[in-house]
Amino acid sequence: MPPPVLSMNRYRSRGFTLIELIIFIVIVGVALAGILSVMNTTVKSSADPMVRKQAMALADSILEEVLLKNYSSSGTGTSRATYDGVSDYNGLTQTAFTDLAAAGLSSYTLLISVAGATPLNGVPMKKVTVTVKGGTESITMTGYRACDQSPSCP
Repeated sequence: MPPPVLSMNRYRSRGFTLIELIIFIVIVGVALAGILSVMNTTVKSSADPMVRKQAMALADSILEEVLLKNYSSSGTGTSRATYDGVSDYNGLTQTAFTDLAAAGLSSYTLLISVAGATPLNGVPMKKVTVTVKGGTESITMTGYRACDQSPSCP
């Protein structure tokens, strides 16, 4: 019997080569670094919408409080509880709003300005501007209080 003939045919082995594994690890590493970078930025600024929403709610609440007061003031109000006119709030800051600390909103700064009477279509109006700042957010809301045509209106 003749000796067996050695075949030079190689069968391709199944699996990955070392080079293919290294390339795969590099690609996955770069992709993971990019995803983590985006996640880091997102998590870092995730509180911003909450700060903006709180500032808007605070500005809206204070603007509503001011606009619910009378057009004219008797001038006898010495604190927020006794203010009776829109002009009493002119120039107020967060120090006049002691209830902000109790609500956990003491980090917000606030300024109220009331512009003098300006006629609009023959009706005297006072422009009320409330500005609330929290962190990098600044919210300004404006409203108008019209004279109710009582004798006390100028």
